[in-house]
Amino acid sequence: MQQGGGSETEVTWEDQQNINKFGRLNNRFHELDDEIKVAKETNENLEDAGNELILTDEDVVRFQIGEVFAHVPKDEVENRIEEMKEVTSKNLEKLEEEKESILAQMAELKKILYGKFKDSINLEEE
Repeated sequence: MQQGGGSETEVTWEDQQNINKFGRLNNRFHELDDEIKVAKETNENLEDAGNELILTDEDVVRFQIGEVFAHVPKDEVENRIEEMKEVTSKNLEKLEEEKESILAQMAELKKILYGKFKDSINLEEE
């Protein structure tokens, strides 16, 4: 006889695999959020650097390479900043595509797990 009005549903090996997969996807989703935030900040910083470079009158500017600043011609720095912005934008695009894919997979797993376990399982963020 059941107490508390709850229903007991047996958790199969496949159900446990789906729950584990959902957890891994959720962790990756949060990692991607952080990576996307960093990529956006980098993009903004590169945009700001490009704008500052436009305002300067100097032909040679200091450009940071690793931990060292080197005197580099302004034209070369403009080209490098543009290349860096392209790379960062492509990376940001990939990260956002992966995030969308993960959201779709998580939605599918939620549908399966909530279909079987109803209110017995909580897959929502707090």
